[in-house]
Amino acid sequence: MKHGDIAPIMGRLWSPLAAVTSQWQGKVNAQIAVAIVAASIVPNRPRVLVQIYKGNYSHGLILKSSVLALNFLSEGQLQLIHDFGLVSGFDRDKLSTVDYAAGVTGCPVLRESAGFLECRVINAMDGGDMTCFLADVVDGGTSGDQTPVTWRDARRLIPPDWNQAWEKKIGAEIEISRQRMGSIDYSAWEGQPTE
Repeated sequence: MKHGDIAPIMGRLWSPLAAVTSQWQGKVNAQIAVAIVAASIVPNRPRVLVQIYKGNYSHGLILKSSVLALNFLSEGQLQLIHDFGLVSGFDRDKLSTVDYAAGVTGCPVLRESAGFLECRVINAMDGGDMTCFLADVVDGGTSGDQTPVTWRDARRLIPPDWNQAWEKKIGAEIEISRQRMGSIDYSAWEGQPTE
């Protein structure tokens, strides 16, 4: 099988576009995530899996606090793709001009999102270049009749220069990921969820 044959089906695995927010000791951050999946079939025990790349500022906040919030973006929030996805939290406070409230975990919950899920991390798996967090959903809700936008839809709706900036950014990150993917720490996760 050629890798060209894999790419079209892999592109269909992306989840709704979400701003992952996190907090730890008064620091907050937001980033764009496209790899989120439901991880439970038990209605009263919802769980999610979220991939966060190790080079992202959010990664450290989530590791230290064991909490995160998923804020599902609507078409009216496409500016956040630029503000959260093309800028690093190491360089600036990405939430300084965004309307949000602290949720039950202390993570920022965006007021204009299509919906949100607040989560406590219960386990993590090292993927070399990223960490896959398994989290219990502890709170959530929807906002009116807004529909979360997918990455495929967003790519058609954002300005061409944002797509070009994304391609440049992801190209550099792919090279870093190639180097790190084989460096997996197989030891058990030692984090503890906060109560």
